[in-house]
Amino acid sequence: MRNGENKEAGRKEIAILGSTGSIGTQTLEVVRNHPELRVTALAAGSNVERLEAQIREFKPCAACMWSESAAADLRTRVSDLDVKILSGMDGLMEIASMPRYRILVTAIVGMIGIRPTIAAIEAGKDIALANKETLVTAGHIIMPLARKRGVSILPVDSEHSAIFQSLNGEPADRIEKILLTASGGPFRGKTKEQLAAVKVEDALMHPNWSMGRKITVDSATMVNKGLEVMEAKWLFGVDLDRIQVVVHPQSIVHSAVQFVDGAIIAQLGMPDMKLPIQYALFYPDRKPMAGKRADLFELGQLTFERPDPDTFQGLKLAYRAAAEGGSMPTVFNAANEKAVALFLDRKIGYLQIPELIEKAMDRHKVIADPAVEQILEAERQTHEYISELV
Repeated sequence: MRNGENKEAGRKEIAILGSTGSIGTQTLEVVRNHPELRVTALAAGSNVERLEAQIREFKPCAACMWSESAAADLRTRVSDLDVKILSGMDGLMEIASMPRYRILVTAIVGMIGIRPTIAAIEAGKDIALANKETLVTAGHIIMPLARKRGVSILPVDSEHSAIFQSLNGEPADRIEKILLTASGGPFRGKTKEQLAAVKVEDALMHPNWSMGRKITVDSATMVNKGLEVMEAKWLFGVDLDRIQVVVHPQSIVHSAVQFVDGAIIAQLGMPDMKLPIQYALFYPDRKPMAGKRADLFELGQLTFERPDPDTFQGLKLAYRAAAEGGSMPTVFNAANEKAVALFLDRKIGYLQIPELIEKAMDRHKVIADPAVEQILEAERQTHEYISELV
C-alpha cells in the first residue's frame, strides 16, 4: 500500500494548499462526492471564517494560515477540535512534508507555492498542480526533481489536463504540435483602441469560466495563456515552436495534441474545473461525475481562430520571456502580478498591464539557471520596480 493511503478505510489522503480559493473549494466539492478521498491538511491565505468551516466539515489533522495573527484567531475558533494550526512558510513546509497523505493539491496563488512543492516532491508526494508560478518560474528545478524522486506532476489546469489526457502516455518525441486552446476572454475581437476604456468590471466578466479575480483578468489580457505556454513547455518537454495557441470561444475543446503521423487527439467537455481536478486526484482511474454533458447536436459547431498578439501583447511578451528563459519568466510573472493588482485597485488602466510587464522585462538582466533564492529575489525586485514606476 502506498504512503498516503488509509489502510482501515481504504481512502486516498490528500492535502490542499489554497483551500479557500476557487480551485481549493472545487477540490473539496470533489471530496464531498467521493468518500474514498480524505483531507489530511488544509492551508489558506487570510479567509479565517471559510477555513474554520472547512476544518469543521472535513476534519483535517492540520491547517495553516499565512499570517500568525490569522492562525491565532483560527486556533481560538477551533479550540474544541483536534487539529494542529500552523502559520507562514514554516507551516506550509510542515504540511508539504507530512507523512500520511499521498497527493498535494497546490492551489495556492503566487510564487509562495514553490518551496512547499519542492518539499512535497522531496517527501515523495504526487503533485496535483494548479499553481502556475511553480513551473513558470522554477520548471527547471521542479521537473528534474520530480523525475529523480519518481513522483507524478498531475496538471489540474483545464488545458494542461486536456493535453495530458490526449497524450495518454505517448512519449514527447511523438508530439508534432500542442494545440493550446484559449477562449479569447471577454475582449475577443476587440481592437487596442477599443480596449483603452476598459474598466475592472469589464475585465472580470469572463464568458465561460468562473474563476478568481486575478486569473480572470489574466484571461482577459491573454497573459494567462502565455503562462500556460510556459507550463506546457516544462510539463510535456516540448520546444516553444511546437506550442500553438488556438482561440476557441466555445471552451469545449480544452486542448489537443497533433502527433507526428498527423493525427489530432483532443479532450472535449463542458467548462467545469472539477473534471481536471477529479482526474488528477484519481489518475489513472476515471470516476463518475455529475453535471451537464457536452451535447454536440446542441452545440452545432465549434470554431477556431488565430490569436491577435498585437492587440493582446501579454501573449507575445510571454513567448519572449519563455524564449529568453532563465529568470525572465519570473520577471514576466511578477510584473504581471503587480500590474494586475494595481489594475484591480483602479490605480492603472487596462492597457498599462502589458506596458509595465514590457518595461520590467527590458530592464532585467537574465540569470541563466536561477536557484530558488534568485527566483524569489527577481520577484521582489520586479515588484519594487513596478511600484516605483506607478
